[in-house]
Amino acid sequence: MSSPALARLERPGWLTFGAAVLIAFGCLRAITAVYYFANSHRVNNLTYGAFGNHLFLWGLWDVVIAILAIWGGYSLLGGNVFGRVIGYVWGGLVLIQSFLLLGSAPWFGAASLALAIFVMYGIAITSDWRDTSASTA
Repeated sequence: MSSPALARLERPGWLTFGAAVLIAFGCLRAITAVYYFANSHRVNNLTYGAFGNHLFLWGLWDVVIAILAIWGGYSLLGGNVFGRVIGYVWGGLVLIQSFLLLGSAPWFGAASLALAIFVMYGIAITSDWRDTSASTA
């Protein structure tokens, strides 16, 4: 007989890793969106990017990614299907943006690419896990 506290510890590590990365990356993307909206001088030259030098559009893009990441991360902690779908959509968006940013910010683009791949891998290999502690309480 397991308690609800012990049932929470049985969450697969890859799923927890994916949720933590989604939440952390979403918070960082919210911060970068603020920089884009403020027309900060700290932003790299994005003239050759998909949105050109329109920092407001880059900010909107980052807000969308941040919302998806934080929402999906919290949902993934419970193993919900909704969180998995959001995680895959977020991963796809980050993959697209990573390739778009490789020319202007190669290290950031490569790191984003790797994290998106790891999160999608973690979601894929833990597809059968569900948090059952909420239903037994």
